[in-house]
Amino acid sequence: MIKAIFFDYDGVLTTDKTGSLTTNRYLSKMAAVEYETVQKAFSKYNQELLVGKITHREIWDAVCGAMHCEIDFSLLEQAFLSTPANDAMLALARRLKPKYAIGIITDNKKDRIDCLRKSQDLDALFSPIIVSAEFGSGKDNAAVFECALRCLDLRPEESLFVDNNLDNLIAPKALGMSVIFHDDENNDVGKLAAQLTEEFLIRLD
Repeated sequence: MIKAIFFDYDGVLTTDKTGSLTTNRYLSKMAAVEYETVQKAFSKYNQELLVGKITHREIWDAVCGAMHCEIDFSLLEQAFLSTPANDAMLALARRLKPKYAIGIITDNKKDRIDCLRKSQDLDALFSPIIVSAEFGSGKDNAAVFECALRCLDLRPEESLFVDNNLDNLIAPKALGMSVIFHDDENNDVGKLAAQLTEEFLIRLD
């Protein structure tokens, strides 16, 4: 019996495939710098940001230097806030919450998720919220999923994880969790809801 549903954040609870896409697009627009230039400036630091080894503040001067322009650090928070919420998926999560534990497991930067937890009031709907930059490793490792399960004192077979990246479903599936791939390009939340009810006997009402 499924007792908890965990959601990935970007590409599932948002309509952008990744957080980097959201952030780079905003900074590109505001600084009038080519998107590819912004992407390249951040890319060498992305993995260390995701596991909490460095912070955006620590790399900011180097990133600006790589873009050959000065961008006020305050614009980074505005970039975080530009994240487009997937309202249909959030509505589904709210339907699930009365009967199930609802959590987030995300490969993400700590300052970004801290900002979005406040602006989108994520903690009112999701618990636990497991962030790779806080935990020190990502969804390529079973440990982050084991941490989420410990938070709720659940066995793997009592939980389900939804992600828009097939690679991120390998570790939880091997652990014994049920998994669902969400195609972020189609964003068919109705299809996902049907899978929950028909394949996993999850009650929505």
